[in-house]
Amino acid sequence: MRTSDFDYELPSELIAQEPHTPRDECRLLVLDRATGSLTDRIFRDVIDYLEPGDVLVANETRVLPARLLGRKRGTGGEAEVFLLREAAGPEPRTNRIAFWEALVRPGKRLKPGSGAVVDFMDRTGAVVLSAEVVDWAKDAQKGERLVRLSTELPSLDDALHAAGKTPLPPYIKGYAGDEELYQTVYAKRESSAAAPTAGLHFTPELISACKEKGVGWETVELEVGLDTFRVVDEERAEDHAMHTERYTVPDATVSAIHEAKERGGRVFAVGTTSVRSLESACRDEAGAFTGLAPEERAATSLFLLPGSTFHVVDGLITNFHVPRSTLMMLVSAFATRDQVMAAYAHAISERYRMLSFGDAMLIA
Repeated sequence: MRTSDFDYELPSELIAQEPHTPRDECRLLVLDRATGSLTDRIFRDVIDYLEPGDVLVANETRVLPARLLGRKRGTGGEAEVFLLREAAGPEPRTNRIAFWEALVRPGKRLKPGSGAVVDFMDRTGAVVLSAEVVDWAKDAQKGERLVRLSTELPSLDDALHAAGKTPLPPYIKGYAGDEELYQTVYAKRESSAAAPTAGLHFTPELISACKEKGVGWETVELEVGLDTFRVVDEERAEDHAMHTERYTVPDATVSAIHEAKERGGRVFAVGTTSVRSLESACRDEAGAFTGLAPEERAATSLFLLPGSTFHVVDGLITNFHVPRSTLMMLVSAFATRDQVMAAYAHAISERYRMLSFGDAMLIA
């Protein structure tokens, strides 16, 4: 299939530049897969589409302060290091030393083997963290480097929070508001370079209301990478090499899903990352269905395209996605391409707010 089949005209003025507050009062477009009908609602109305015995599954990852802005040691030139994922290195990890795969800028001046070191300061101007570019990242595709992070503070965690910034998608320009609004209210372990944005619309009150109705609330963790923002460059969608991410599906989540399915309940994934976690946990390397099983930081490069089979997920809560992205392909696999494109045309005509800080869809 052609990548252009998942393209659409996105008016720049509809790309949300700040979060909606209150979170659960954003708009919700409901797509009925059986009929193709579309209904305009408010996000907190999602509870009306859930029944006792259903289960919501959300990605509880938290976004790292992964964007580091500093100066190159020796020259004082400005430099940026964007942390992607922790990696093995030539030294053991300690509280003060670790190796990460990262994107760097300017790339031509931060080459492996050059001895390049970037220092990062806290708000007082004191150097609290340093990154040495030591090698190319394993299987580097976008120029990723392996960097050695070190600090004199008690821990790297302290240093990252002193010097780092929460990364926002490149299409959000100049946001200066509360960075906590780019975290879900249920986020836990910091492990992602981007937020699982479908979950941004949930409030503690809405989660409690769902539970009171008899709807289960379970979690997974998928460490969201920066590739989630990238468009597919290949002409044929099938030729795209899907990036690899780490995911965890706990025993409790597997048990809750099995129990729900046995009594006729449905599984609603909160976001595409939850979909990929659940569907990855029931496939072998060849893609065959093996039954849902717990996983602990397993690797997945699952690419869900139209024609893919969904073995676990019955409903999907999601945001509106970048044209020509793997996320557009995933939602088009869960519904149909024609249904999804019609839904996006409706959303644009009705002036929905789009992308990470934007409004939401329910596909069921």
